[in-house]
Amino acid sequence: MPRPLGELEDAVMTRVWKWNRPVTVREVLEDLQQDRSIAYTTVMTVLDNLHQKGWVRREAEGRAYRYEAVSTRAAYSAALMNDAWSQSDNPAAALVAFFGMMSPEQRQALSDAVRMVQGPQAQTLATQEPEASEGSEGPQSSEGPEGPQGPEGTEGPEEPDPDAGR
Repeated sequence: MPRPLGELEDAVMTRVWKWNRPVTVREVLEDLQQDRSIAYTTVMTVLDNLHQKGWVRREAEGRAYRYEAVSTRAAYSAALMNDAWSQSDNPAAALVAFFGMMSPEQRQALSDAVRMVQGPQAQTLATQEPEASEGSEGPQSSEGPEGPQGPEGTEGPEEPDPDAGR
């Protein structure tokens, strides 16, 4: 697990991730200088350190380098969360406490992510014909974890509309 980035490393990596292309020290410097006073050599040192730590790769271009992120901000965040969770002596309690801290928007994002992760499995189960699994002990229901609607708008058995005729 990578160590968390320092404040200046995070500021530099934020630009590299945001731009999602190879960047020069000068480009990062000019963007950082909008928020703080910082020297070219400081940004160059930070990018070199990030390269040594494996966060960015670099290619020579003339007398300078272009730096590019090795992974995404999302992968970095996920690794930090996974590390924190794995260090808990009670992972279930840690998750419950974490969920309790989440905003409604974050809980919706979590729900969406769980649906995305379960999607292919749920769709496979929902589209299996009973004849195809005859003689096996697998699930026979076409209702997945999403309920009767199924994943991403695929409809399950039709139910009467309680608002029909209004």
